[in-house]
Amino acid sequence: MKKQIAQQLLSIGAVELRPNDPFTWASGVKSPIYCDNRLTMSYPSVRKAIADGLVETIRREYPDAEVIAGTATAGIPHAAWVAERLDLPMVYVRSKPKGHGQSNLIEGKVEPGKKVVVVEDLISKGGSVLQAAHALKDAGFDVAGIAAIFTYGLPQAAESIHEAGFSFHTLTDFPALVEQAQQTGAIDEGDLPMLSEWHEKLKAGTL
Repeated sequence: MKKQIAQQLLSIGAVELRPNDPFTWASGVKSPIYCDNRLTMSYPSVRKAIADGLVETIRREYPDAEVIAGTATAGIPHAAWVAERLDLPMVYVRSKPKGHGQSNLIEGKVEPGKKVVVVEDLISKGGSVLQAAHALKDAGFDVAGIAAIFTYGLPQAAESIHEAGFSFHTLTDFPALVEQAQQTGAIDEGDLPMLSEWHEKLKAGTL
């Protein structure tokens, strides 16, 4: 599955590798990779494969899930497709409370105490998905775990999530993406050492 999802993300440009013309992340980090999983919404075959993968992951890892929760905003459509397939209620978690009306942080109506799986599109350092998981926990839900499309595989993300008492599983990751990009000619083999070095520095927090 890792290779299949990685290839589909590459094929639609949801993940782009530019070793010699790096992107600049919001944090200021110069990166040879940019991941925009929002593009998957526009490609039915890709979003179906992702939904299939997330459903399979949730059935395997969190078989007692009772609610699917999407993270705002990129996790919301995937959570909706997954909830539909599993015939489960869905909610979504805002990044901050709504500034009017009932000032909701969690949208949707589900009784507290239910087992929730959080659906996220991407895990980098884990901050946004942890914020959502904590919001659900504070609201009285039992957070069974997290299912996401892609992860950079940063140790600090895994440590933060596990220290908070949650588990997570992703459909694909950085190594699978690079391997698939190499096999399909999306990157030159000569760029592999630089990508590997960048990823090691990212994991070590030295970028």
